[in-house]
Amino acid sequence: MSGLDPFRQRLDELDDQIARLLGERFAVCRDIAVYKREHEIAMMQPERVAQVRARYLARGGEAKLPVDFTENLFELMIAATCRLEDELIDAQPAAETGDAA
Repeated sequence: MSGLDPFRQRLDELDDQIARLLGERFAVCRDIAVYKREHEIAMMQPERVAQVRARYLARGGEAKLPVDFTENLFELMIAATCRLEDELIDAQPAAETGDAA
């Protein structure tokens, strides 16, 4: 057993938690996209993105993350979730296409 094994095991556990939490975040974004589509709300909400970005950067600072890492991670996450929302908002609901769920 290497002296690094306990650290590596902890990293594996943290990576599992991060992946699970990101999956939950994307699931909520899918729900938001469906809601926006059903209520004809624009996908892009710049004021909300600004609020989330500020909070995200603040939390990154509290966690002592490098600022450039936090900024890049936020931009990557927002870009991916915006693409997801765009696709879901543009998609027709199953009831309109005649498809069963």
